[in-house]
Amino acid sequence: MCGIVGLFLKNPKLQPALGKHLETMLVGMTERGPDSAGIAVYHSAVPKGQSKITLFNADTTYHWHKLAGDLADALNVETDIDQKGNHARLVAHCPEDRVLPWIRANHPDVRIMGYGQLMEVYKDMGLPADVAAKYGLAGMEGSHAIGHTRMATESAVTTEHSHPFTPASDMCLVHNGSLSNHNNLRKWLRKQGQEFETDNDSEVAARYFAHRLKEGASLKEAMEAGLSDLDGFFTFTMGTKDGFAVLRDAVACKPAVLAENDDWVAMASEFRSLAYLPNIEKAKIWEPAPATVYTWSLH
Repeated sequence: MCGIVGLFLKNPKLQPALGKHLETMLVGMTERGPDSAGIAVYHSAVPKGQSKITLFNADTTYHWHKLAGDLADALNVETDIDQKGNHARLVAHCPEDRVLPWIRANHPDVRIMGYGQLMEVYKDMGLPADVAAKYGLAGMEGSHAIGHTRMATESAVTTEHSHPFTPASDMCLVHNGSLSNHNNLRKWLRKQGQEFETDNDSEVAARYFAHRLKEGASLKEAMEAGLSDLDGFFTFTMGTKDGFAVLRDAVACKPAVLAENDDWVAMASEFRSLAYLPNIEKAKIWEPAPATVYTWSLH
């Protein structure tokens, strides 16, 4: 049992309050996931040609500024870095396909949590309220965000196994449920060039959708393909640079609620995480249908 929340703002005037609202939603899912929590927030875009990367090392005294300086010297680019808890946000004045291989080769003790031009990812063990406070979620502005509270069933309770999973640039996935064919699907995806960092079944789903998107599928088409290829019980919520999607399996035994009004779209595992959103009384509220993809886009 886990808890999922997501908030997609249609009204730009609400963007300064994105983090505040998502924190309330995340804390509302505490009973569904007290082991760990994670967030992916789409905000503070870096200019074209630059990259923003969220990094993790369990040691809160890790030499982040030395890492950034060494990267700047090695690639002959400007870098900026700031630390949040045991994470750091690195901005490099070059594309991510130059930065990521250098980090993996020179700092194998650092885990890449997320990357792109817009998305930042923070996840940690502990209660959702503590994780949200540690990373300053309430103060984050942006267009959309996704959160997850975890009660582990398929793999260990670690920061690495926490959601969201981020298999591609500015893409993330959170999952409530379990997959029965994740081992075979992981083998197939490895043959397609996907690399895995954990034994978590949810990472398999994330990399499956990343593979379909890389093939050229739209967000809706990628998730529809998952209905045929992913066996098990699931509610998925996915974020991309300009999109937001929700999908439940054909049985739909994992709970989910959607709400939408003129200003926003929100999703949660239970209504209590939606109850305090602005103008919730004016929202259409419904349970997403089984085997049906729901998508929204900024454009």
